[in-house]
Amino acid sequence: MQHQRFAPLPPASALASALCALGFFAASSLAPMAVAADTPSSGTNKGTNSGTNKGTETSSNNPVNKDDLRKKLSPLQYDVTCNAATEPPFRNAYWNNHASGLYVDVIDGEPLFASNHKFDSGSGWPSFFQPVSKGSIVEKEDRTHNMVRVEVISKKSGAHLGHLFPDGPRPTGMRYCINSASLRFIPIADLEKEGYGKLRPLFEDAADSSKTPASSPPASSSEAAKK
Repeated sequence: MQHQRFAPLPPASALASALCALGFFAASSLAPMAVAADTPSSGTNKGTNSGTNKGTETSSNNPVNKDDLRKKLSPLQYDVTCNAATEPPFRNAYWNNHASGLYVDVIDGEPLFASNHKFDSGSGWPSFFQPVSKGSIVEKEDRTHNMVRVEVISKKSGAHLGHLFPDGPRPTGMRYCINSASLRFIPIADLEKEGYGKLRPLFEDAADSSKTPASSPPASSSEAAKK
């Protein structure tokens, strides 16, 4: 099932996306980011309960060894997850991914987001209106780069994921603007093979609901103008 496509974002969203982009340009000066390394590693071990990798508090008492992470992750993945860097918009693995499946933490494999919660925000980064479970993430005030934002962190691994903005679509009205480099995508056909079979009902429920046409509200002027 392809992810949903929504009407053009309102001006407030454009401002939030601009702030997100500003975060990218500011973060890019912290450490080099090789665009060639945008594709997440496929060798992620989802069985570990990793601890913090950038100083944040997590539920684990065993912090991840940064030297091990440097070997496991690409330079960009490490820079994003451990140094809170931001990858380039429109030049990352999943911003335009329309396949059905699960997005998990690239460090420890924790399920984070699902394709049926993904939407086209126009920002150039993968965007979701909700996580698989609120308990899997931490939302923290971020005052870096002379901005006030909400940072999204993976609770178990402590990985920086992206930022949260209040300009998403219904039903939550939120936009989780997430770096592809912090995620690994698992196609729905591989859920059982990868050990995520218990989450298949999440996608089956979405497929069932999509078969029943829901009454739509009157189109706004911006929706009417959408090509």
